[in-house]
Amino acid sequence: MQKKKNDVKARTTLFLSLPDENQLRFSKYKTAKELWAAILKTFGGNEATKKRKKNLLKKQYGNFKTEGSETLEQTFNRLQVI
Repeated sequence: MQKKKNDVKARTTLFLSLPDENQLRFSKYKTAKELWAAILKTFGGNEATKKRKKNLLKKQYGNFKTEGSETLEQTFNRLQVI
């Protein structure tokens, strides 16, 4: 009984630390241990995950960069599509 009570407290504490928009996504995990593993995988992760997120951000930033030979109108038209 005490173990379940502690797990509920831990799970609640973890949910309180999550941003509101992510709480629904993590609600499927039934134990605090599962929830903690999912949070680490999503937000912390290992080096490969961090590198992948960094590369994705670089690519997204590149979408908003103006090319040297590109005119202002071409840039505007390209950004409207995004």
